[in-house]
Amino acid sequence: QGCQVKDYGDLKLDDIPNDEPYKRVKMPKTVGCANERLAHAVRTVKKDGHTCVMLGGDHSLGIGSILGHAAANQDLCVVWVDAHADINTPLTSPTGNIHGQSVSYLLRDLHSKMPVLPGFSWVKPCISAQDIVYIGLRDLDPEEHYLVKHLGIKAFSMTEVDRLGIGRVMEETCDHLLSKGGRPIHLSYDIDAMDPSVSPATGTPAKGGLTYREGIYIAEEICRTGLLSALDLVEVNPSLGKTEEEVRSTVHAALDVILSCFGQTREGSHPSAFQLPEP
Repeated sequence: QGCQVKDYGDLKLDDIPNDEPYKRVKMPKTVGCANERLAHAVRTVKKDGHTCVMLGGDHSLGIGSILGHAAANQDLCVVWVDAHADINTPLTSPTGNIHGQSVSYLLRDLHSKMPVLPGFSWVKPCISAQDIVYIGLRDLDPEEHYLVKHLGIKAFSMTEVDRLGIGRVMEETCDHLLSKGGRPIHLSYDIDAMDPSVSPATGTPAKGGLTYREGIYIAEEICRTGLLSALDLVEVNPSLGKTEEEVRSTVHAALDVILSCFGQTREGSHPSAFQLPEP
């Protein structure tokens, strides 16, 4: 709290005409161009010495956000909080939606399995499988499940969250990513990680998700490391709320995640210079 905020403004993203699918992949030129523009913007924020907050949009924007961050901080690690693994390759994706493929573009381990899509020739993978941890998974395609297991990615599904508790999950996450010392953390947070009872106004809700308390605890613990370098908060879509209360609940949950990343605590706080008045 007490952070200085510099607004770098909204990115103007264009629809590319005649953006034909690549096999099943939808709108590759449009999404690729948007992410390239985002990557440049995030790199600028990081080169200016700031923690970057990127508000999406769908989770395909994680491609540009993390690549832009890596251009400034090559040793970063990623905490991907999501109901979905978003690790289909363009050739395994059952839907062709790039927001379900984001992680595959980032991983060096999958580079040989990735075709070069129109609009994506600029993409160079920037992390290894050991540099990312998933939290909140519960809706994976079979191909994604294979990739997570085959690559040995540290992943906490909701089964592990239930079995271990969110406190242990965050301890193991930090131990795994920071075992060799502190390095920049990129928190990529999809609001659908939380249960639809908390955040219903989102594109692909999946029941059985994180409670509000678990979702906020993740942000609090990342803040506590002092290593948060960039934050994505994506998939908040007020147009999908069926009532004003659904929209309000989703937006408030997202705002509390952001604030908790920057020092808001549920135990309360006081100014460091506070003194009791003398009688």
